[in-house]
This record gives sequence, structure tokens and C-alpha cells, in this order.
Amino acid sequence: MANVAILGASEKPERYAHQAQQMLAAAGHRVFPVARSTNPILGVTPVAKLEEIAEPIDTVTVYIGPAHLEGVMAGLLAKAPRRVIFNPGTESEPHEARLREAGIDCQRACTLVLLSTGQY
Repeated sequence: MANVAILGASEKPERYAHQAQQMLAAAGHRVFPVARSTNPILGVTPVAKLEEIAEPIDTVTVYIGPAHLEGVMAGLLAKAPRRVIFNPGTESEPHEARLREAGIDCQRACTLVLLSTGQY
């Protein structure tokens, strides 16, 4: 299975990022939460920046708003995942264009739906 980073991971069970982490782990993926908090999320200690993840990342699933994307673009480009999933409300054409120019596939989709329907 794939290494997946969750950008905007959350300790709160009602948050979609939290639910995505549960579903990704249940599907056998290795999950790397990226969050401001250092409290473990579902037993995994988050990192503050993508660049802190030593392993290669296949997919980054985004749960932060477009206004916060500029602050993580250097990390996304440096990490060079195969794809970035922009969940509803996180879409940003300028940022997606920069990622595509770097050869990173961008997908506008809901990670929860992709996992639930076998399209992940």
C-alpha cells in the first residue's frame, strides 16, 4: 500500500481529515499526519511540515483552505508526491497549476468518497 500524508490532520473525530486517516489506515495505507498539534492522532504523532517525513510520499490529501496553501507549497514541491488530492473546499487553481508544472498529478475529489467507492 501507499504512503499518504494528510495535510491538515485533526484530532477531532468529527473532522473529515480525522475520518480520512481512519479509513486510509484501515485500507492498509501508511499514514503521516501533518498538523500544528504534536498530540498523537489515532496513535500517530504528527509532523509540522511535509519536509519532516523521511519516507517518500505517494499521495498528499489536502484538508487546509486555499489561503494556507502558499505556506506549504515549497514542501509539496520538495516532497514531489505522485498526486495531491484537493478535497472539497481546498481547491486552488494557481497552486494546482504549479504542482502540475512540476509533474505532480492533481485531483479534485473527496478522499472519503474515493475510499468508500474503491476509486482511491
